[in-house]
Amino acid sequence: MANPVRQMIESDRGTLRHLRRIATKVDSYASEMEALSDSELQAKTPYFRELLANGKSLDEILPEAFAVVREGARRILGLYPFIVQIMGSIALHQGNIAEMKTGEGKTLTATMAVYLNALPQKGVHVVTVNEYLSQRDGLEMGELYQWLGLTVGINLSEQSADEKRAAYQADITYSTNSEIGFDYLRDNMVSRREDRVQRPLNFALVDETDSILIDEARTPLIISGAPAQESTQLYVRADRFVKSLIRDVDFEVDLEAKAVLLHDEGITKAESYFNLPNLYGSDNIALTHHIDQALRANYTMENNKDYVVRNGEVMLVDAFSGRIQDGRRFSDGLHQALEAKEQVQIQEDNRAMASITYQNLFRRYKKLSGMTGTAKTEAEEFREIYNMEIVSIPTNRPNARVDEPDLLYPSLQAKFKAVIELVQKLHAKGQPILIGTVAVETSELLSQLLNRLNVPHNVLNAKNHVKEAEIIANAGQRGAVTIATNMAGRGTDIKLGPGVAELGGLAVIGTERHESRRIDNQLRGRAGRQGDQGYSQFFLSLEDDLMLRFGGEKIKAMMDRLNIEDDEAVIRNRFITSSVESAQKRVEGNNYDARKNVLQYDDVMSQQREVFYRDRNIVIDEEKSLEPVLLPMVQRTIDRVIDANTLGPSKEWNLDVLAQFMRSVLMPEDMVNEDQLAGKSKDELKEYLYNQALTVYADKVGALRDEEQLLQFTRVVILRVLDEQWTDHMEAMNQLRDAIQLRGYGQLNPLIEYQNEGFAMFEEMISSIEYEVTRLFMKAEIRQNLTV
Repeated sequence: MANPVRQMIESDRGTLRHLRRIATKVDSYASEMEALSDSELQAKTPYFRELLANGKSLDEILPEAFAVVREGARRILGLYPFIVQIMGSIALHQGNIAEMKTGEGKTLTATMAVYLNALPQKGVHVVTVNEYLSQRDGLEMGELYQWLGLTVGINLSEQSADEKRAAYQADITYSTNSEIGFDYLRDNMVSRREDRVQRPLNFALVDETDSILIDEARTPLIISGAPAQESTQLYVRADRFVKSLIRDVDFEVDLEAKAVLLHDEGITKAESYFNLPNLYGSDNIALTHHIDQALRANYTMENNKDYVVRNGEVMLVDAFSGRIQDGRRFSDGLHQALEAKEQVQIQEDNRAMASITYQNLFRRYKKLSGMTGTAKTEAEEFREIYNMEIVSIPTNRPNARVDEPDLLYPSLQAKFKAVIELVQKLHAKGQPILIGTVAVETSELLSQLLNRLNVPHNVLNAKNHVKEAEIIANAGQRGAVTIATNMAGRGTDIKLGPGVAELGGLAVIGTERHESRRIDNQLRGRAGRQGDQGYSQFFLSLEDDLMLRFGGEKIKAMMDRLNIEDDEAVIRNRFITSSVESAQKRVEGNNYDARKNVLQYDDVMSQQREVFYRDRNIVIDEEKSLEPVLLPMVQRTIDRVIDANTLGPSKEWNLDVLAQFMRSVLMPEDMVNEDQLAGKSKDELKEYLYNQALTVYADKVGALRDEEQLLQFTRVVILRVLDEQWTDHMEAMNQLRDAIQLRGYGQLNPLIEYQNEGFAMFEEMISSIEYEVTRLFMKAEIRQNLTV
């Protein structure tokens, strides 16, 4: 039987051989391109476009086009891509992920693939994790693209619709993932096609792919509208109740799943506290939901770790970047539960008007690629969700960083004491140090300890991110000590100052393992860029979150057997490192399952969203008449009402209901003749009511001045109903998703149940839309001073 590991290695080698062959072809053009004048090199862009117009493919012109960008980069940026960077860019063009170590020049690597894919002028989106990087890369790399004759746009959140439209019309657009997502949703909410800002999604190159496509994937983008009408008092009462409970008596906390479960004692207390006969009765669904969220807020979420309280607001902290997420709120009442917990003003929960997950957003692109320094651990997810392979590009120079095995201590106190001792030792000889922390409070604790020892240092966390670029830029200077949450890892190089290489390069000290191996690898990768000297060491304790949640019992038992003192560490042991990595794999597996679960449920909404947006765009894009859209709606509405009221023998038909339908929906009161309904067959009734409706329709058309006014009036009616019904439908689907999980206790598959009921609800929404459009159009009074 073939060894799967060997097969994987051989496959990687084969891919790299293929990429190197193409890169060698690119390199073969080097002398030819160097000999060209600036104007001759710039003339290559219209030349390539002509080749494409005459039937050539992007793959066929790739070697020469890449060589043009390479030479252009040398002249404009003073940078000349290495062979490994060319290989990385080929992988990007092929719609894969180029995994390149920190400092290997990913930004320059992207230029060749971006240029090639921008030639057909269908749009290339370069996606970054924040607007600082969008502006930095857009301006710096934009010089090269513009010199070669391409247009470049930078899409920012504060821009007007006209500015955004201009940015998206450019050959190359730099933007963040969230801004592209919100623009996509807003484009599907406009009333006029000229108000759209985006073109069809063509090619996206995602920088820091793992951060955007994996870490962000559990949080859907939501555009909210008018607040839901509900009292905030229930959040306060639920919070007071859960704070009165006794842990492990009334409830238990599942650290691994980050969930809280009420015991029978807790349920009894709830029924007494809220004066209920049965907490889980059908009338108490809202209350039990508030209690569940209050339990989560109080017992699984920590201030200065999961969120911070600033200026009387609960602000979310990104677990992977350490940044405050401005404008983001937990949905489904969890944010209000946190506000109740921290006793700040509780803001109303808004109704979602549009939403999409990043998985379904980026799968809408015709081609998707990405680059990052850490992705291999998530290869299965990238392949299964996005159909992207990870190609590990070799470094230009061998890695000279020394990575020490993890050190484990029995307690947090012993661990931090050892960290400070190492910092003192390294700082005494002038070696720059980057201390990585998982939580804000850890960075502040270490800062206090260093202040006591008069060790000068900078702190970079969610409370102090304004000077991020400046702090990181100086982190490699002699004597620099920088304490940073995970913010330091993305998009910024730490360059070594004079004489630092001789001291061993940048020393990276990790004070805790993150639940994702990628984040640890990212922190470690801040040292040893481009073959520089470097050093990394992680300090762990049995009281760390990860150790408490997973597998710390075995290691603790081993330490007890060895009779290790509190301030003594286990020998630097690969067993510790492998045990922690095993725990991390379990967390990654849980997170993958959670993201996959979100995606499976959103796939149901995605199918509905696609149909809804398609039909909505038909209404917006129509230039002549919406009659072919409106009249079939009227006919289907009439057919449904007649079918529902003509069941059984004709003497049992509800002709009075049909007459009422005619009065309230189809026509003026004086046109209704109930006697005309008697004695007709079902088909004759349908034909009669539809003909009556056509008469009313003709009157409406006659009351309007021209076809353009009729078109605009019909469009306003249809869009108003579509948007109201879609908002209600999304709210109903969210409630269904929350409630459907209980079906699992009845041996039913919640996802299948959600799919079936969701489909039925969507069909019902379509019927309601058509009914309301019919009613609004037919009963509307047309006045000549109508403005639309």
